[in-house]
Amino acid sequence: MDAYGGPEVLVPVELPDPVPEAGELLIRTEAVDTIFVETQIRAGWGDRFGITPPYVPGGAAAGTVAGVGAGVDGEWLGRRVLVAGAALGTYAELVRAPLEHLVAVPAGLGPAEAAALGHDGVTAAGIAAAAGITAGTRVLVLGAAGGMGTLLVQLAVAAGAEVVGAARGERKLALVRSLGAHAVADYTEEGWTGRVGRVDLLLDGVGGELGRAAFALVRDGGRVSAHGAPSGGFAEPDPLEAGRRGITVTGIREVQVEPEQRRRLAAFALGEAAAGRLKPVVSRTFPLDRAADAHRAIEAREVPGKALLVP
Repeated sequence: MDAYGGPEVLVPVELPDPVPEAGELLIRTEAVDTIFVETQIRAGWGDRFGITPPYVPGGAAAGTVAGVGAGVDGEWLGRRVLVAGAALGTYAELVRAPLEHLVAVPAGLGPAEAAALGHDGVTAAGIAAAAGITAGTRVLVLGAAGGMGTLLVQLAVAAGAEVVGAARGERKLALVRSLGAHAVADYTEEGWTGRVGRVDLLLDGVGGELGRAAFALVRDGGRVSAHGAPSGGFAEPDPLEAGRRGITVTGIREVQVEPEQRRRLAAFALGEAAAGRLKPVVSRTFPLDRAADAHRAIEAREVPGKALLVP
């Protein structure tokens, strides 16, 4: 990307092969993650994340270690690894990454499933742990058919919660049901909040007006995680109202973690997936040189779960 703009600014280029420096590894990518916020950064949100063109997008990918820098054990060569969500320019065939950003992929888990957990698996695991979901908790997952929403539904169901998944359209609602949600709601329909009712915990992966409408459903003394902004902005509940009602609100800042914690959360998500207890949903793949098409599909809300790029 040489400038902010529409998907057309994502242009394939040939660059010299990167060379790993001390403490780094070189990964030949096999599957590259995409997330909605990357489309927002591309469109002009870079300043919010300290990203300025020109740059190579992407922060997570799975692949095989093809080289190591000084100080890195040669036993890493040939191992399949996950580069876990660290804004390293992973829309590429070859990626340099510090050892602290890598997690070994368990046997039996493919590169697509691993890559799909690179961002959303880390964040979902962190949100679920921080929320302290317990049996009987009534949870509303907003954006339940998205990459992270599908994981949050599964984690909440596994914790014994009563899960309501809100998404857009019957195709996505069917996916949410298949993941174990006890009820679903289409938030494009008028009066959808009335069909949901009161909840103990709101996991808001959408933001904007939908997030604010969902906040009204949280019971006094409940909890809110406002971590998503695909609808145009993070939902920011009135702090005075939240305080008056005794509602605990956390946001996207609370899920920004240091590399070591990111590695632990990524290893947890990968382990749960390898054991069959967590299923990342990959519904679309695109060749790496068609990253622009992937962004178009993501922005058009055509992708339940994840879209991945394949070099």
